[in-house]
Amino acid sequence: MNKSQRVNAALLGQEVDRPPVSLWMHYPSVDQDPLMLARAHVNFQEKFDLDFIKLTPFDLYCVPDWGSQLQYFCTETESPVIYRHGVRSVKDWQRLDVIPPSVGDWGKQLLLTSHVKKLVKPDVPFVQTIYSPLTVARKLAGDRLVQDLRENPRILHHALEVITETTIAFVKANIAAGASGIFFATACANHDFLTVGEYQKFGKPYDLEVLRAAGGGWFNTLHIHGSRIMFDEVIDYPVHALNWHDCHEYPSLRRARAMTDKCIIGGLDESGPISYGKPLQVIEEVAAFLSETNLRGVMVGPGCVTIPNPPDNNITSIRLVVERYTDKANWKYLSLDSSFL
Repeated sequence: MNKSQRVNAALLGQEVDRPPVSLWMHYPSVDQDPLMLARAHVNFQEKFDLDFIKLTPFDLYCVPDWGSQLQYFCTETESPVIYRHGVRSVKDWQRLDVIPPSVGDWGKQLLLTSHVKKLVKPDVPFVQTIYSPLTVARKLAGDRLVQDLRENPRILHHALEVITETTIAFVKANIAAGASGIFFATACANHDFLTVGEYQKFGKPYDLEVLRAAGGGWFNTLHIHGSRIMFDEVIDYPVHALNWHDCHEYPSLRRARAMTDKCIIGGLDESGPISYGKPLQVIEEVAAFLSETNLRGVMVGPGCVTIPNPPDNNITSIRLVVERYTDKANWKYLSLDSSFL
């Protein structure tokens, strides 16, 4: 199988020669230059022979064009941060205008997609990171979003319509530029942030509009970010795969598999062994993940971004355990010995 065939088979729950593997992180030293960022993604994929690329533009790309002011560090480890939000009063929501996909920081990420398409090998799928409209609103306003949402719902709905229209155009442009699909991230579908009713009203309808617009992609993934997530409320989203902090958040892989036949991308705790541990710990983590599957409908990946540049041996260990045990007829928790390293 080539990489596209392997990923597509996993998405469809079909037999694979081995589960696909990938890993993603931010590249803050180059993430303001689309061509350099594209090269960083492709070089990383080629170095470790990963099966797909999840593009990681800097996670605030969606807010500077609406007035948010950022501080940039351009170091190996420090991502941009907001020092002045674009929305500081309820009136600021009414000033949002639709942004074309080729303009400003949105346009830089579209260039990223175009550059990756030219640089990557033809059989390597890649997906662009897209933030849900309500997540963009949260990045724009910070903590005041919930207050505005509850006290001025009409104004918030209008702002979300503008953000959604902008996002839809951006999604379509990225797929047209060669992306295999989108990695759709919501940081708002969690019980500590909103009630289920509030998310059903201010989150889900706009999420679904964006996902419908991504119908031209064949590799669309929902990433549910954070703790105490509303997994049950978003499980019906029209995507091909699901990703969340499965190593330490509800639901467990076994429970999730009983709830859905969508492909599950997980098995690596982004803040655990892959980033800070040793190869044997990574091997044990991946083996435990795969032991609960029949090697169908799963891909190995982190629950979120890892640290920049995790240890090479840790990354190599992922492929090692997947390839060594793919031919096992019965998966049980694996007892590993030193010959495996």
